[in-house]
Amino acid sequence: MGVIGVKGVDVSWYNGDVNWERLKYNGIEFAIVRTGYGKNGFDEYFQRNVEGAHAVGMKCGAYHYSCAMTPRDAIIEADFCKRIIAESGVLLELPVWFDMEDADGYKEKNGFNFSRMNVTNICRVFLETIKPLNCGIYASYSWLEKYIDWRELGCAVWNAQWGKHDFLQGMMWQYTDKLIIGGKIFDGDILYDEVDKPW
Repeated sequence: MGVIGVKGVDVSWYNGDVNWERLKYNGIEFAIVRTGYGKNGFDEYFQRNVEGAHAVGMKCGAYHYSCAMTPRDAIIEADFCKRIIAESGVLLELPVWFDMEDADGYKEKNGFNFSRMNVTNICRVFLETIKPLNCGIYASYSWLEKYIDWRELGCAVWNAQWGKHDFLQGMMWQYTDKLIIGGKIFDGDILYDEVDKPW
């Protein structure tokens, strides 16, 4: 890919038990671990994944999959996300990422207002509420360009754009959902080296 940065994965309950030593051996240096989803969906693998990654010397961040329909929902989700992290007792070296997409179609089925103003405002409220934790926005390139005014938010950005090019080049890039290591499939990520960023 010709990209300067460190390789990582993002994981959740769906990945099952992860062999962190094997990932480390294959050049993976960090993990972004799902805390949960919505207002009360707890990912039961969160703590064990963070502890497993830390045990082999990886840095960790987290992500929370949003079901928020309104800014009020985003406040509840942020508080829930903070509580998961606090109660697990883990320390995160990388940001918490707010995943505001609609991968499961929940928002569309429930009449969500997809205006750029509404989506951006929901993101803003989550970012503000989760403080003092460091937080950024995760979304596909199309979502970041169409629905989220990430420039106005002024936060870290994690762009999901599968292929050979990251048109956005924020803090992190999810370049594939088909990274195969040890017979298991992961989402593959690049955390950019700030010194070598092109901007």
